Parts: sequence; structure tokens; C-alpha cells
Amino acid sequence: PFILQDVYIFIMKISVVIPALDEEGIVGKTVKSIPVDKLKAMGLDTEILIVDNASTDNTANEARNAGARVIHETKRGYGNAYIKGFKEANGDIIVIGDADGTYPWDMIHEFIQPIIKGRVDFVIGSRLKGKIHPKAMPWLHRYVGNPILTFILNWLFGTNISDAHCGMRAFTKEALQKMNLKTPGMEFASEMIIEAAKNKLRITEIPIEYKVRVGEVKLHSFQDGWRHLRFMILYSSSPLFLIPGSMLFLMGLILIGLLLGGPVRLQGNIGLDIHPMILGNLLVILGFQVITLGIFTKIYAVIHGINEAGRTTKMFLKYNSLEYELIIGLLLFLMGGFLDVKIILAWANSGFGALSELRNAILASTLMFLGVQMIFSALFISVLLLDRKE
Repeated sequence: PFILQDVYIFIMKISVVIPALDEEGIVGKTVKSIPVDKLKAMGLDTEILIVDNASTDNTANEARNAGARVIHETKRGYGNAYIKGFKEANGDIIVIGDADGTYPWDMIHEFIQPIIKGRVDFVIGSRLKGKIHPKAMPWLHRYVGNPILTFILNWLFGTNISDAHCGMRAFTKEALQKMNLKTPGMEFASEMIIEAAKNKLRITEIPIEYKVRVGEVKLHSFQDGWRHLRFMILYSSSPLFLIPGSMLFLMGLILIGLLLGGPVRLQGNIGLDIHPMILGNLLVILGFQVITLGIFTKIYAVIHGINEAGRTTKMFLKYNSLEYELIIGLLLFLMGGFLDVKIILAWANSGFGALSELRNAILASTLMFLGVQMIFSALFISVLLLDRKE
């Protein structure tokens, strides 16, 4: 800051960070389209950083000749390029987007207004609320992939965004420091929004124009879509694994417990017997499998720094807890085995003739499966914990 007639004037700096992979022929035009003079008139000093992500063409020289500072990141990947660029950025506000001519860089001075006015910490563009030029976005992306992935992200993380995969964004340096960004690929775009929501950053959307890309398309629709979905699953396993798994498990236990003593007659002519009990066995097994997968996912996310450990997860991260799980699993298996021995003895006493022990057999198989699953899940979690440094 400097003093002018007893008034403090703060000169803010804007860092425009743009990743580029083989963008010769457009990257220079992208750099020149950034309205540096308009930003300067607003009292905003601007630096333009092009992150050359191991290009094989003249991208770096073209960007440098256009006036940008070129940074090199040899590890390819959307996230890798941005993480490198953020380390080099000196701005109070950071603006990001692509180098391929699709985003309206000439409106940066308008795009960052909510941040300058102190209303928000994070601005994201919305192509769906703005104008999408013909052939600029494939039909599958516009009407299927993007809406579905955006819906899932909003549902899992409580956001209210219309276009979660728009790459034109702006945020304060303080906001960047709060977001623990580390993914290397295209899932970086989802990680940024999730981290912003997690840290309760103030987010707003601004409609933008989306133009036809110049040059080769580098997106892989299904592969990149799966990377986004996989990351969201890692970040929020409870709604997708633990809650459905618990519901299936409890429904199965209720059916088994209800029918263990014999058939049950409900209102009218509706009766429940062996077949619903077999269904209960299936639901218990399926539910426990889903719960176990959810626990594995949660532990993996915590170990690799994708998510934070909650109270339940911390319990599984302790080796003594895993020993208890082994003991409980062994006891369940032995209980099931004891029931099986009783069935075999009853069969022998009857002269190896017909048996009516199907209900006990279903219960025994359920207990033995849960025991085996619990034992091996404890062993697998122990393998996962080998990555920890403690």
C-alpha cells in the first residue's frame, strides 16, 4: 500500500495461470486476449503464467513472445500443470482457464468483480447459463456427462453449481491456501470445488460464453468422466457405500430374525417362510460387502490425504482395533460352525434321512460368511496401513 492524500491505496496483483499442452497457433492469441490495460486501469497489476505441460511443439516460445512468463511442468496432467503454476503465482487473485480459445479471457475484469468487492472467495463460470457456440461442446457432454456429474457433486457435497466442470475460475490467494489440492489429472477440477465447499468458501457463478476449440481435442469423455466420479466416491464414501450397505444389512437381519423360529403370517393371506429368509441371508451378505468396500474406500482416501479421518475411521486405523475385528470374525465363524455341527449330529441321529434344519443352516452360513469376511477385511486393512509412516 501507499498513501495518497491520507488515503491508503492497495495495489492488487492478478495471476492468470493457463496450462498448455501442444497449443501452438492459439496460445499466443489467448495471452494477447487478456485485457491487461483494462486491469491496469482498475489498479490491478497482471502477470500471465503459461504452464507448458511437456508440449512437443512451439507452444512455449509462442506464449513467451506474446508476453507470458512460461513455466515448465514435465509431468503431464491437468492437475500437475495447475499445481506447478500455483506455486509460481504471486497474485492476490488467481484466474485460471484453458489456452485453446474456448473461454472469454477478454471479460476477466468483469469476472473477478465479486472477489474485488469482497462478496465471494471463489468464482466459477457457467457455460450452461451463458452461451455455448454450435459444436463447442459435444451433445454427450452438454446433456449427459456434465449434468450427471454436476448433480452428483452437488448432492454429495452440498454445493449449488450448474456447471461443475467449467475451467474458467478465479479465487483469492487465501482461498487457494485453504484448498488442499493434489490430484494430477482432470479430477483436479472436481477436487477444487469439493475443497472450496469443505472449507466453506463463498462461491458464485457467472454466465460465460463458450467458443469452439482451436486445435486437437484432448479430453477423453469416459476416462475423464470416470476419474471425476472415482474421486467423488473416494471423497464421500458414506452416501454411496455405508448408508445403502447398512440399510441392506439391517433389512436382511430383520428377515432372518423374524423367520428363524418358523413361518410368519402377516395381514390377510400373506405369509413369509423359507424364501424370504434366504433373501435375508443374501441381503446381509450383500450389505456387509458394500459396508466393507465403503470402509476400504474411506481408509484409502485418508491414507492418501484425499479425505480426513472421522471418529469411526480413526478406530479402524488402529492396529488393536483390527485385532478385535479378527477376534469377532473368528467368533462368528465358530458360532456358524457350531450350528453346522449340530445339524450334522441331528442328521446322524435321524439315520442320515430327511432333515428340517434349513433355517438353522441359513443362519449358520450367514454367521460363517460374516466371520470370514471380517477376518479377511481386517487383514486387508492391515495391508493398506503399511503405507502409513507412523
